[in-house]
Amino acid sequence: MKRPFHLLLLAAALVLGALYCPAPIIFRPGEGWTYEPVGEVGKWQRNRAKDQLQAAQEYFDKKEYRTALKAARRVVKVWPLSDHAGPAQYLIGRIYEARRMDEKAFKEYQRVLNNYPKVSNYPEILQRQMAIAGRFLGGQWFKLWGYIPFFPSMDKTSDLFAQVVKNGPFHETGPVAQMSIGAAREKQRNYPSAVAAYEKAADNYFDRQPLASDALYKAGLAWNKQARKAEYDQSSSSRAIETLNEFKALYPTDKRVPDATSVVIELKSEQARGAYETGRFYERYTRYQGALVYYNEVLIKDPKSPYAEKARKRMEYLRPLAAEQRAKQEATERARRDAIRKAAGLQPIGSTNAPPNPPMPR
Repeated sequence: MKRPFHLLLLAAALVLGALYCPAPIIFRPGEGWTYEPVGEVGKWQRNRAKDQLQAAQEYFDKKEYRTALKAARRVVKVWPLSDHAGPAQYLIGRIYEARRMDEKAFKEYQRVLNNYPKVSNYPEILQRQMAIAGRFLGGQWFKLWGYIPFFPSMDKTSDLFAQVVKNGPFHETGPVAQMSIGAAREKQRNYPSAVAAYEKAADNYFDRQPLASDALYKAGLAWNKQARKAEYDQSSSSRAIETLNEFKALYPTDKRVPDATSVVIELKSEQARGAYETGRFYERYTRYQGALVYYNEVLIKDPKSPYAEKARKRMEYLRPLAAEQRAKQEATERARRDAIRKAAGLQPIGSTNAPPNPPMPR
């Protein structure tokens, strides 16, 4: 008898608790679940889109960002086709940016540009996206699940700048964003990708001389950095020299021309060094003819470099050795051909016992 009575008492307590306990988690069709602090249920809601947006702005101004976010989202969900939906979506981005959730803010701004492309403050949104990407370029960490600082990423930063370029290629943010992609790739030490970004900027904005000249100059410097990573590959050095010479030809009055000239001189010296080291490599393995080719390349690349005199001395020493080596190779090749002819029943080439040519038919 006691057990049924206890169960009945427990059920009554649960029912009474449900009747009198406030329910801070509310579900509304089309809006989803929201948290309502006790005593504030529905205070942020309005019956018209304009009034709802105004309420969201008021909460934002008071830095009550959570309530402002609910109010702004309600405008977008309940009145998606109203004139106030675009500004409300923009306000969502502002809220996330104010809360230092930059990646989410960038995405919310992107939704404004995608869904409401005629929004009046389009240029301002581009500037805000550019500022967010710039903070990540400066080393700000991306956040795991939007909350936990996890790591900086130049790949993701480049993607943000690429989106800015796509949103407004000929807005003032477009060229700067394209150059910033190159800067992000340089931070990765991915110099070929940096060059590609700079060259794209130089090509797409050739009519903006300050930016185009800067892009071409930085492309040459990026090739220079790539060249210094390689010991024997001189292709990057050649591309750097070619790019910087193009910069000098197109912008002869640019104040960086002397610097470009100095870099070209250093690169030629670096090419000479690379050719000399390659010659030493061939000499080390007694491939004297190949060594002579690369030592001669030193004289072609930079006859005034410190390696030129060393290369001349090595060439003087190796010429007789290379001639002797070539003679041995020719003798070996001749013996091989003679062996093939003998196996075929023919006389060796140059033999005096070779049969006379057959008579010509009458």
